[in-house]
Amino acid sequence: MTVTDSHCHLDHEKFSADLDAVLVRATEAGVNRILCIGTGDGPPHLDCAIRLADRYPQIVATIGVHPHEAAKATPETYAELRRLGTHPKVVAYGEIGLDYHYDFSPRDVQRAVFIEQLNIARELVLPITIHTREAWDDTMSILADHWSGPGILHCFTGDPAQAQQALDRGFHLAYGGVLTFRTAENVRESAKITPDGRLLIETDAPYLAPIPYRGKRNEPAMMIETLKKLAEVRETTPERIAELTTANFDRLCRPPLNPTRYTGISNGN
Repeated sequence: MTVTDSHCHLDHEKFSADLDAVLVRATEAGVNRILCIGTGDGPPHLDCAIRLADRYPQIVATIGVHPHEAAKATPETYAELRRLGTHPKVVAYGEIGLDYHYDFSPRDVQRAVFIEQLNIARELVLPITIHTREAWDDTMSILADHWSGPGILHCFTGDPAQAQQALDRGFHLAYGGVLTFRTAENVRESAKITPDGRLLIETDAPYLAPIPYRGKRNEPAMMIETLKKLAEVRETTPERIAELTTANFDRLCRPPLNPTRYTGISNGN
């Protein structure tokens, strides 16, 4: 069984002491493709995921400025993102979007930076991965006005009506550990109506570990529990979900890679 983690923050300090071991466990669990999100701590440090992708064959990368750090973005930031977006292991742009829960950056700034990054993603011909929290209507409005390409609603936790709205706009929906939570019946209902060709799975590690690991540091190997729950919800097998989600990722995110089995030894420092 081959599984792709479509959203993971392996640059996080919680992985600094044992990343090689984390990746070995992932491979042993069947997770041999990981999309590492490149937003990090925000500008001016924009290449955190690329550096990991250069070291490890099973990691591919994104670039972007998270809405939390939108206030740090400058014209120099955008120029650097355009440059980094040509790296051969950058396969998507994000996570970008809006977060009105924390408001770490002013909302008008978040919206402006979101729109500018949609423009950059379009120039680079990259799919986008979207973060939206307590900002659904504004997120969908901006996408309607400024985006017509492919993308991912990362860590989708919306209800079926929101799922259908995103699907109607051509988005893939990525389900993570929240799918396993007792109170997440709306998310499971959304997972039921997601077409086979629009389904993805993720960890958002180190956040949102699935049951029975809830409250612990999440890591790619734990995604197998989400995979099992998604298979149960959709009345199919984990193997089928793994096949679908990996094929969907390969179609969406260029180029499809075939990494060798990870041995615990990185390609560089």
